[in-house]
Amino acid sequence: MQQWTEIRRRVLSGEISKRAACREYSIHWDTLQKMLTHVEPPGYRQSKPRGSKIEPFVPIIHRILKEDQHVHRKQRHTAKKIFERLREEHGYDGGITLVQRFSSSALRSRRVREWKHHRQEVFLPLVHRPGESQVDIGFADVLLNGEMIKVCLFVMTLPYSDAIFMQAFPRECTEVFLEGHKRAFQFFGGVPTRISYDNAKVAVARIVGNRERTVTREFLRLQSHFLFKEHFCLVRRPNEKGHVERLLDFARRNFLVPVPQVDSLERLNEQLLVRCDTDLERKLRGKSTCKRTLLSEEQLQPLPRQIFEAHRLGQAHADSLSLVRFETNSYSVPTKYAHRAITIVATIDEVRLIFAGQLIARHCRHWGREEFFFDPVHYLALLERKPGGFDHARPLEDWDLPLCFGILRRRLEADFQGTGTREFIKVLRLLERTSLPRLKRAVEYGLEIGVLNVEAIRVILDAQAEQPIPLFCLDGRPHLKFVRVAQTDISAYQTLLIGG
Repeated sequence: MQQWTEIRRRVLSGEISKRAACREYSIHWDTLQKMLTHVEPPGYRQSKPRGSKIEPFVPIIHRILKEDQHVHRKQRHTAKKIFERLREEHGYDGGITLVQRFSSSALRSRRVREWKHHRQEVFLPLVHRPGESQVDIGFADVLLNGEMIKVCLFVMTLPYSDAIFMQAFPRECTEVFLEGHKRAFQFFGGVPTRISYDNAKVAVARIVGNRERTVTREFLRLQSHFLFKEHFCLVRRPNEKGHVERLLDFARRNFLVPVPQVDSLERLNEQLLVRCDTDLERKLRGKSTCKRTLLSEEQLQPLPRQIFEAHRLGQAHADSLSLVRFETNSYSVPTKYAHRAITIVATIDEVRLIFAGQLIARHCRHWGREEFFFDPVHYLALLERKPGGFDHARPLEDWDLPLCFGILRRRLEADFQGTGTREFIKVLRLLERTSLPRLKRAVEYGLEIGVLNVEAIRVILDAQAEQPIPLFCLDGRPHLKFVRVAQTDISAYQTLLIGG
């Protein structure tokens, strides 16, 4: 730069000529012209555009960004995630800077950026002690059996170790909230001493003042079982649990991008557990050890010995069709409980229906809307009184019985003129106390020996259920080997026949 300035000063001031400057400083004529044109060295100027490593991958980047327009905004690809996919799936060997340049969703003016910087809130760094935890609920898109659905994400984090636990459920509700805690405690191997929450209705029944909360009955049951302290954030102040907010976004962008394609949520949750466990090997900035080592330093309470059941209780009345409605879906109960008050116990997997403390029906939990779920056995008692509706009963419409039952019905209808269908229903009612495979074996044996009535099949069923009496083992009882029991003289019973 010093020589540049000296040559410009001497030539432009007329001290020396251009040719003299070229001879004295041993520079080319074109170089001298550049010096006289520019106040300072302009640096390297590319005359022709060079080929970039990113160019062959630009269509892939555009395709990923186009697909992101149809998924949850918080589940879209970041430049870092696109860079990782290009490197792992397409063999890209360039740097991340080129990817960032082409994957920017929109270019904003400097004025807008500066305005946003001035508007952004500043937060205070917090101290996270071992044993403290934070919980949040999020949402994400999942391609389940070819259909795009939105799932609820339960997330629990331990800020001290930065450990994260995430599971996906059909939607947010009380039983999902409870089941998420149960699984998180099992994953971490203990119960945090203090958990921070927002003010979700599944936990908070009423807000009283700034910090006082009236919690729900199910939250109290959860807290009474696992014995942790609760902390609820101020209204519209989620930054009080900013750690779980940040890790939720991290997990959604790293665990659920691209959009997972699975055949069941159980399979997705298995994948999430593996990724949460793998993430424990990551080393945090400013920490000397990995997250798994820090997790072992968490001051967690031991898990209770008693198993906690994550369920929700409800009350409903069975209608005239022996159906109980729960969350817009209807589940059947035996017809003798129609018009009765039924207690509903709902978990994430099943719905149990209880009357007077007795379990009367159980169904797999369905997360759709306005569906009907029948157990054909529940309606057999009513059909025995109304056998004419057997072939038109909706609960029996999709009942796929084994072939032997069809043969039995035809023979009963041939043998019992006019009452064969009722006799067949009586046989089916044996399912009220046994399983279908066992009744099938009894029916097949009855057909084989030619016994075609309900009483005979019941006897066969009971005989097949009997267990043979095992031999008494003398091991460890040596004194019993010397006991001798006299043989009974059965001729003495003959006196009973002759009146002696």
